[in-house]
Amino acid sequence: MNSRKIEVLVGLFVALAAAALIMLALKVADRGLSGNGETYILKAKFDNIGGLKVRSPVKVGGVVIGRVGNISLDDDDFTPVVTLIIGKEFDKFPQTSSVSILTSGLLGEQYVGLQPGFMLDENDVLKPGQYIEDTKSALVLEDLIGQFLFSRNND
Repeated sequence: MNSRKIEVLVGLFVALAAAALIMLALKVADRGLSGNGETYILKAKFDNIGGLKVRSPVKVGGVVIGRVGNISLDDDDFTPVVTLIIGKEFDKFPQTSSVSILTSGLLGEQYVGLQPGFMLDENDVLKPGQYIEDTKSALVLEDLIGQFLFSRNND
């Protein structure tokens, strides 16, 4: 009877440990069990997105305000369209805001940096689903090296 009790306790401990690992994995993946709350969508067209991936962070001044939801090609001009999923509490960005694809460190992950613009009046905010007009594409390290080498050969 005593060994049966120990087996049940060990089984319960293993089940709790597995549940804790699953919760930790979900927290690290930034998904959570119940979602992240209300969001809205903004879109931006870029000439080059470099190594940007879905689920990359969207940051303002280093603070994560959202994630990249989707990356697709525009049907008309075949330029990359990035869908940004932004937290509903950050829904007051002016239409003059700009968005850039930046890199954390020299060879770090790429993320979307949103720079708030100026607001002329209170109705001058980005609406859900609207495109951000002012975009700056990613700097691709290989292109920069190629330009440097090409310019050195011409001198």
